[in-house]
Amino acid sequence: MRAPFHGSFTALLTPFTDGRIDEKAFASFVAWQIAEGIHGIVPCGTTGECPTLSAEEQGRLIEIAIATSKGRVPVIAGCGSNDTAKAIYLTQQAEKLGASAALHVVPYYNKPT
Repeated sequence: MRAPFHGSFTALLTPFTDGRIDEKAFASFVAWQIAEGIHGIVPCGTTGECPTLSAEEQGRLIEIAIATSKGRVPVIAGCGSNDTAKAIYLTQQAEKLGASAALHVVPYYNKPT
């Protein structure tokens, strides 16, 4: 993190066309959020249907969000998963791609041991 976060961040939706992620619509949505003055974006939270996405799909959304934002706003990459290995993989990918931070959720439905 380069500076403290401030302002409003949007938990992004994930657009689909015919059951597949619509990458063009997602990039347009990210660009629109920034043009409208949002202070930061959060791709791949539960609002973005990420529990139903593969690690590759989730990584691609994070990549698109970072590429589209071009450093204009922070990108907090949703890396949470009920699968520990997937969460670790996504966090590593988010770091490599240049995310400002990673967002995680506690395991849901499973009792930690």
